[in-house]
Amino acid sequence: MKETVVTVPLKNVESAPRTSRAKKAINEVRKVLSKQFNVSKDDIYLDSSLNEKIWERGIQKPPSKIKVLVRKFEDGVVEAELANE
Repeated sequence: MKETVVTVPLKNVESAPRTSRAKKAINEVRKVLSKQFNVSKDDIYLDSSLNEKIWERGIQKPPSKIKVLVRKFEDGVVEAELANE
């Protein structure tokens, strides 16, 4: 099992329509992790703490960046949760 902390930039989410920014932020996290860990987006599991942090201020104002603790297992599954500061 490989474990690392990744900072995912979400600044380009602001260019999305304001009624879909949090959804786009979730997709952006999946996209960055799939590229960095060389897995498909279907093999990425996002923890509820990460989802709650992105949706904390509503759909229109997701954070501009987020720290994620990522674990990659031997079978190729990637699990991501909010990193403790």
